[in-house]
Amino acid sequence: MSKYIKNLLVDDLRSRLAGVHDALLVNMVGLNANTNTKLRAELRDKGISVMVVKNSVAARALAGTPMAGLFDGVTGCAAICWGAGDIVALAKEVTRYAKDAKFAPFQPTGGVMDGERLSSAQVDQVSKWPSREEQLSLLVGQILGPGARLASQLSGPGGALASQIKQKGEEEGEQSSGEAEGT
Repeated sequence: MSKYIKNLLVDDLRSRLAGVHDALLVNMVGLNANTNTKLRAELRDKGISVMVVKNSVAARALAGTPMAGLFDGVTGCAAICWGAGDIVALAKEVTRYAKDAKFAPFQPTGGVMDGERLSSAQVDQVSKWPSREEQLSLLVGQILGPGARLASQLSGPGGALASQIKQKGEEEGEQSSGEAEGT
C-alpha cells in the first residue's frame, strides 16, 4: 500500500472517530459472512458502529487523541466499536453479544475509557456498572425523595384539617336547616 493511500486511510479514520473518547476493541475473526452481517446490523440498530481496521493505520490515526492507547500492544486483526451513548452501555451490549452462542467468536479484547486502557476483564467489569440513564434516575430519585416526603408531611395534616372543617361545616349546615324547618 502506498504512503499516499495510507495517509488517505488515516485521514478518513481520524474524521470518523473525531469526537469519540471511549471505544472497545473486539475480535471478529471466525464469524461467517451471514453472522457478521447480522451482528453488525443488530449493533447498528443500537447506535453502535463497528469498523475493522489495520492496527498500524489506526494507531497513526488515533495518535494525539484520548484513544491513542487503544492499539498499544495489539497484534492480529481487531475491530473498533464505539457509540451507544456511553462506555457502560457499549460494554453491556458487546459483552451481551459475546455471551450469545450465535456470535461465538465475537469477544471484547480491550478498550479505552477516559484515555485509560482497558483489558478484556475490565470491559466485563464495566459492563456490570449502572448505565448513565440508570445513574441519572437514581440521582433524580435521591433529589426528589426529600421533597416528596416534605410535601406529603405538609399535605397530610392540612388534608386532615380540611376534612374536619368540611365535616364541621356539614354538621352546622344540617343543624341550621333543622332549626329552619322547625320554626
